[in-house]
Amino acid sequence: MNKIIKWGGVIAYYSLCRYLPNSTFPIVGHIIEKIRWCCCKMIFKRCDKKANIEKLAHFGKGFDIEIGYHSSIGKNAKIPPNIIIGRDVMMGNNVTIFSSSHKFDRTDIPMLLQGSQSFPPFIIEDDVWIGQNVIILPKVGIIRKGTIIGAGSVVTKSFPEYSIIGGNPAKLIRLRKRDSDGQMV
Repeated sequence: MNKIIKWGGVIAYYSLCRYLPNSTFPIVGHIIEKIRWCCCKMIFKRCDKKANIEKLAHFGKGFDIEIGYHSSIGKNAKIPPNIIIGRDVMMGNNVTIFSSSHKFDRTDIPMLLQGSQSFPPFIIEDDVWIGQNVIILPKVGIIRKGTIIGAGSVVTKSFPEYSIIGGNPAKLIRLRKRDSDGQMV
């Protein structure tokens, strides 16, 4: 029975809910946000209160997705179906997160015929801000707590907690943490 409900949610999401206006749409935006949340609550492994899934977000069948309290999946975002999103995560429009990649180790057969390799579930820890048009490649695996990723960045590796990163490839700009004297570290 549970699988039937989940598949019903997937069908409802991809045939209707996905195309409803943004949650910022005047007057009815908060109702639209709630409709998409209810649909995704049926689909996802966990969908906490105040989670927001914006218009045109794509997440495959999404049965293994976990999204924490007050977190969002941005408009037209493409995320893997096995992602864990913490609390208070902001995700901009057009974010793409990859969790698999083509194999290319052998040169005696075309890459197209080598298949693909998947990586463990992708994790976005609490209090992360991912800017618009960010691309995160599969080997990254985790975005640490308190990280800010600048718009348009291509993330190819992991960074420490409370990092501000940006660029292509993304580089550490600075850390957000302060020491006991209130100085940035």
